[in-house]
Amino acid sequence: MNGVHLIGNLATDVDLRDLEDGKKVASFLLAVGRGSRDAGADFVWVSAWERQGELCSEYLSKGSRVGVEGRLKSRTWEQDGKRRDAIEVVARNVEFLSPPSELAEVVPFERAAAV
Repeated sequence: MNGVHLIGNLATDVDLRDLEDGKKVASFLLAVGRGSRDAGADFVWVSAWERQGELCSEYLSKGSRVGVEGRLKSRTWEQDGKRRDAIEVVARNVEFLSPPSELAEVVPFERAAAV
């Protein structure tokens, strides 16, 4: 079973990209606290696809609090002659947890399927 639930704050603004196949993907770095203020945080890349990604791009910004439910995905590539690895969360659902006053206007609820 590959499932993950995280609650944290965006450490970056949302980057929405149009891919060559016509799909859209939004990416952001999520800071997830380790339980106490002194314990620090872990930083996890999150990708949200299609309409879910568009909504994230439209309503979220650095500092926004969200809950993310999704799955882990590993990637490998070569950069400057070195092998690079990364694990990211592919979001099935992103819940906007910041108070409405911190979000842009009214946030619509729309569940989007993950790719």
